[in-house]
Amino acid sequence: MKILMLLPFMLMLMLCFNCSSDDDTLASNSTGDPSKWLIPSDEVFDGGPGKDGIPSVDSPQFELANADFIDDDDLVVGIVSENEARAYPHFILDWHEIVNDDIGDLSIAIVYCPLTGTALGWDRTVGDSHTTFGVSGLIYNNNIIPYDRATGSNWSQMRMECVNGQLIKTMPTTHQVVETTWATWKKLYPNTKIMSTDTGHSRNYGRYPYGSYKTGSNLLFPISESDDRLHAKERVHGVILENRAEIFRFSSFEQAAVIQHRSQDSDIIIVGSKKDNFMVSFVNRSINGERLTFHIPEELKVDSGFNSPILIEDQLGNQWDIFGHAVSGPNQGEQLVTTQSMMGYWFSFHAFYPNPVIYDFSGN
Repeated sequence: MKILMLLPFMLMLMLCFNCSSDDDTLASNSTGDPSKWLIPSDEVFDGGPGKDGIPSVDSPQFELANADFIDDDDLVVGIVSENEARAYPHFILDWHEIVNDDIGDLSIAIVYCPLTGTALGWDRTVGDSHTTFGVSGLIYNNNIIPYDRATGSNWSQMRMECVNGQLIKTMPTTHQVVETTWATWKKLYPNTKIMSTDTGHSRNYGRYPYGSYKTGSNLLFPISESDDRLHAKERVHGVILENRAEIFRFSSFEQAAVIQHRSQDSDIIIVGSKKDNFMVSFVNRSINGERLTFHIPEELKVDSGFNSPILIEDQLGNQWDIFGHAVSGPNQGEQLVTTQSMMGYWFSFHAFYPNPVIYDFSGN
């Protein structure tokens, strides 16, 4: 794989209009002894803009679903909490990477890395502290290293772990997010709110800041492991099982489908649709000793794609939504456990979890 080493000042010019003039180094971005890292410190790179040089959005503003600043095929990161749906556009996250938000009683950070294409929802209550997250300016395997502002500790997004500082080895509490197009999200949740471009920062949200990065095979920084079985930037769904990953491709979902998958370590279901541009996965479960089997209801198999949050139905008559809630049926109110998973570029999964298993149920 070809690796393009981009000088830090180039990233600074692209991403930071009002960056600190300080030369932020690994030591100054860390808390405590900078040698105490869970990841190899010589593989942690200074991304260029410095700490908070890429500013998080800490007071996001929202508009209703009829917003005219977003196109139907734009990707969004969606979440539902306390019956309120919110969407965070990729083209805003590309410039800010972290949004600290409150939805009712839920305090959440949407943590997105444009270089790995991965988005997670982290609870902002960490230990005994209520915090916000910021962009440290450090990079590991081309992936964002957020820091929490309560302790200054550094976290690895894709490891889902604090890797340096006072909270080292702490795992964040995650909340399920769904990545899909704006068209699909607003069909699923027509009353959704969408984060607006009124971020408090001056950015050209109509321009992608990384040029041809999304489609090219080049990376900006070195990675620990290379694997060319797939194109580096193919968007896949990765399920993390301790220290390994299982990878699922959109080619398995040319038609909307639910796949029940058992491996040595997992018993999961993956629901996806290439047309609707989403894949989600859950840990399978039993009810009253009966292992559930799932299918997509016939009424949902329409040319226009999914038109409601309901995705699948089980043999007991329960219908489940895209977040794994039983919204109707004899077990209404119960929930499937979400896997530790995320959408992202292929290269990022094998960098963090070497030798991932690729599953392709397309028959190709």
